[in-house]
Amino acid sequence: AAALPALAALARRPTARAAPPRLRPLGILAARGMKIYTKTGDKGTSQLFNGERRNKDDAVFEALGAVDECNAMIGLACEYVQREDAAQSELAEALENVMSRLFDVGASVATPQDTSSQSKKKRSTFDPVHVDKLEALIDKMDEELPPLTTFILPSGGLCSAHLHVARTLARRAERNVVPLVRDGAVDPEVGKFLNRLSDFLFASARFVAFKQGKKETTWQKHVPTASATSADTASST
Repeated sequence: AAALPALAALARRPTARAAPPRLRPLGILAARGMKIYTKTGDKGTSQLFNGERRNKDDAVFEALGAVDECNAMIGLACEYVQREDAAQSELAEALENVMSRLFDVGASVATPQDTSSQSKKKRSTFDPVHVDKLEALIDKMDEELPPLTTFILPSGGLCSAHLHVARTLARRAERNVVPLVRDGAVDPEVGKFLNRLSDFLFASARFVAFKQGKKETTWQKHVPTASATSADTASST
């Protein structure tokens, strides 16, 4: 019963970290009064935090876009969690904290380690403690969940299903970030965080379904019928 309050407590736990950079790595306005459109990207380029301009289909912007998609889906899933089950407010708070951390991920990705100044890199450093926090959140939920005995399909109600979609988007974001980490452009801790994030979202999906009493659909392995097996054998001879 103490698991849910623990989720919120872990998400809220303060950490010492540098002040976040004033940037909009995910396309969100960073300063009040700034126009939504700037026209600076009309020629197919955009600017990173370090001042570089790159083509919008550059690997960095592909990664930033994938992180943004994941964050948007987590926001949608969080709305379903809040709307369908007020008792899950602690989980909703944990999800909101994760969304803020994804902005930190965006800041780090938008500051390539191999081409940015030390001051820029310092302002966008990703704190590894956030990986530990996700692991603690996962462990807390796992304490209450029944053990998995087979693969499950995305299911368990609207809240759970949307969290499963967010999980797949976290995996996509990770796949986009991994090459940047490998090339030395992104802090390895960012890749670790995205890897744990998909695990956290999977655990969250199961946790919500469990708390709401919703059934998770399990994978049913296809077993060929005897007639189908005979037909396949006949056609191969």
